[in-house]
Amino acid sequence: MTKQKLINLLYELMKDSKRSDRELAKIVGVSQPTITRMRKALESLEYIREYTVIPALDKLGFELLSLNFIIANVTSESKDWITNNPKILFAAFGRGFEDESLLLVAVHRDFTDFSEFTREIKDVLGSGLSSMKSFLSSVKMDFIKPFSLRNFGNIQPKTLLNK
Repeated sequence: MTKQKLINLLYELMKDSKRSDRELAKIVGVSQPTITRMRKALESLEYIREYTVIPALDKLGFELLSLNFIIANVTSESKDWITNNPKILFAAFGRGFEDESLLLVAVHRDFTDFSEFTREIKDVLGSGLSSMKSFLSSVKMDFIKPFSLRNFGNIQPKTLLNK
């Protein structure tokens, strides 16, 4: 199995991971058992972290998506809170605004739920919190482009499997 075939399979799975191995085999140009082995290889190499669904958040009762930019001293206790908080979809350190920041992407049922979330963050980070700025977006409005990885398969990376 070539690296290019593995890349092709990964990109096809990003476009639609529900397709059968038989259908993927036709697209990638290998046998169905080879697709199964390739998928397992991508999983064991951790190029595939999980298989999941991207739901319509508004149909699940959520109204808001928040991007929260936080400058704070993050302790192991606050990392645990972030990791285990089901409202937080993504968390990462980065650079921006005044200094190194923590980005938290979270969903909220309404503005009251968001307000409670910000109070919890302030309690968890305590005196280690320097600043917090939030950007709110309604998940009920028309999107310019909804979140999806489907089109990501059209971007060719410089290198994917050279580890």
